Amino acid sequence: MKKFEVQTIREDFPILKQKINGNQLIYLDNAATTQKPQKVIDSIVECYAKYNANIHRGLYTLSQQTTDKYEGAREIVKNFINAKTKNQIIFTHGATESLNIIANYFGRILKKGEEIIISEMEHHANLVPWLVLKEQLGIIVKYIPFDINFELELESLNNLITKKTKLISVVHVSNTLGTINPIEKIIEIAHKKGIPVAIDASQSIQHLEIDVEKLDCDFLVFSGHKIYAETGIGVLYAKEEFLNDMPPYQTGGDMIEDVDYQHFSIEKAPLKFEAGTTNYVGAISLGAAIEYLQNIGLDNIAKYEKNLHSYLIEKLKEIEEVQIYATKSQNRCSVASFNIKNIHHEDIGTLLNNFAIAVRTGKHCTHPLLKKLNLLGTVRASVAFYNTNEEIDFFVEKLKKVILMLK
Repeated sequence: MKKFEVQTIREDFPILKQKINGNQLIYLDNAATTQKPQKVIDSIVECYAKYNANIHRGLYTLSQQTTDKYEGAREIVKNFINAKTKNQIIFTHGATESLNIIANYFGRILKKGEEIIISEMEHHANLVPWLVLKEQLGIIVKYIPFDINFELELESLNNLITKKTKLISVVHVSNTLGTINPIEKIIEIAHKKGIPVAIDASQSIQHLEIDVEKLDCDFLVFSGHKIYAETGIGVLYAKEEFLNDMPPYQTGGDMIEDVDYQHFSIEKAPLKFEAGTTNYVGAISLGAAIEYLQNIGLDNIAKYEKNLHSYLIEKLKEIEEVQIYATKSQNRCSVASFNIKNIHHEDIGTLLNNFAIAVRTGKHCTHPLLKKLNLLGTVRASVAFYNTNEEIDFFVEKLKKVILMLK
């Protein structure tokens, strides 16, 4: 296992070496997407330069090599989240498509008046698909509320569940608040009443160890670009009984077992959900990203990031004008979402960019959450294991300067 030394790790990320506006880049938008280590970049270049060919189709050497790498990546993901079999790992375009596949399945079996429960913290990807079914089918969408500490009110969950509840789908870590939701308890409550649970792990997969067997979740989704891999690749994990029952989300090449002019039969999972030419290069990059993290050690990463996030929060608290959201939550990671009194969040982000500091501003694809808080948006700084205390010091120093400029 690689010894954790942040300066050594930073050398693995070429983008961090560049300067913008004469300043060294400080990238604090990791909740949106992460930067890529050289190992991942090399895996992409190697694929296109040495063995690029469509998978599962050719008997020639290049196709066999690419297929082996692609299926090898599936095995890496399977081991990473501790799935029973690699056939439970479906490669998608990202967490958004994975959630839409789940919604497509439930859209075929739900009836008017039946219920889906999500939380008030959900990203639009785990909200809008259910609202579409609400419009199309007349289902009811219910929400687990969060309290003044920005934590989910689990005591409300039992009251929300009825005989008509067919699924609970909840985010593991809020992309806006950084709150770590108690998914173990949610799954336990749901399963006692025979209700399946889907977990959106887009903001947790890169920070926390996830064991789907231990969690006993029925579905789990995440995006590769959040965990240092290429864009356009994601994962849908599901228990085998659901994969056997779920129809294909799309049809076309590679998911067909046999077809004639009047009839067709389909392959079993995972192929039945991977129609067409998949993003095999992205899948290979995801395998490389996971191996890179495992070489450093997930425990090492989690420990470092926890300390870094705490340092970020404490430094922001030094600024009197800063209002940080979710600091009272007992469990949070990565994200610090805040505003400056009487200053628009976009002005903050724009001026910080002059110092090569990249933060996110806006509603973060959680419009209902921001509306509940009566906010137009926030500034969001989010850390990864390649960030440093020195970067946070520089960020806070320049934030103070920006505040003085805008007063």
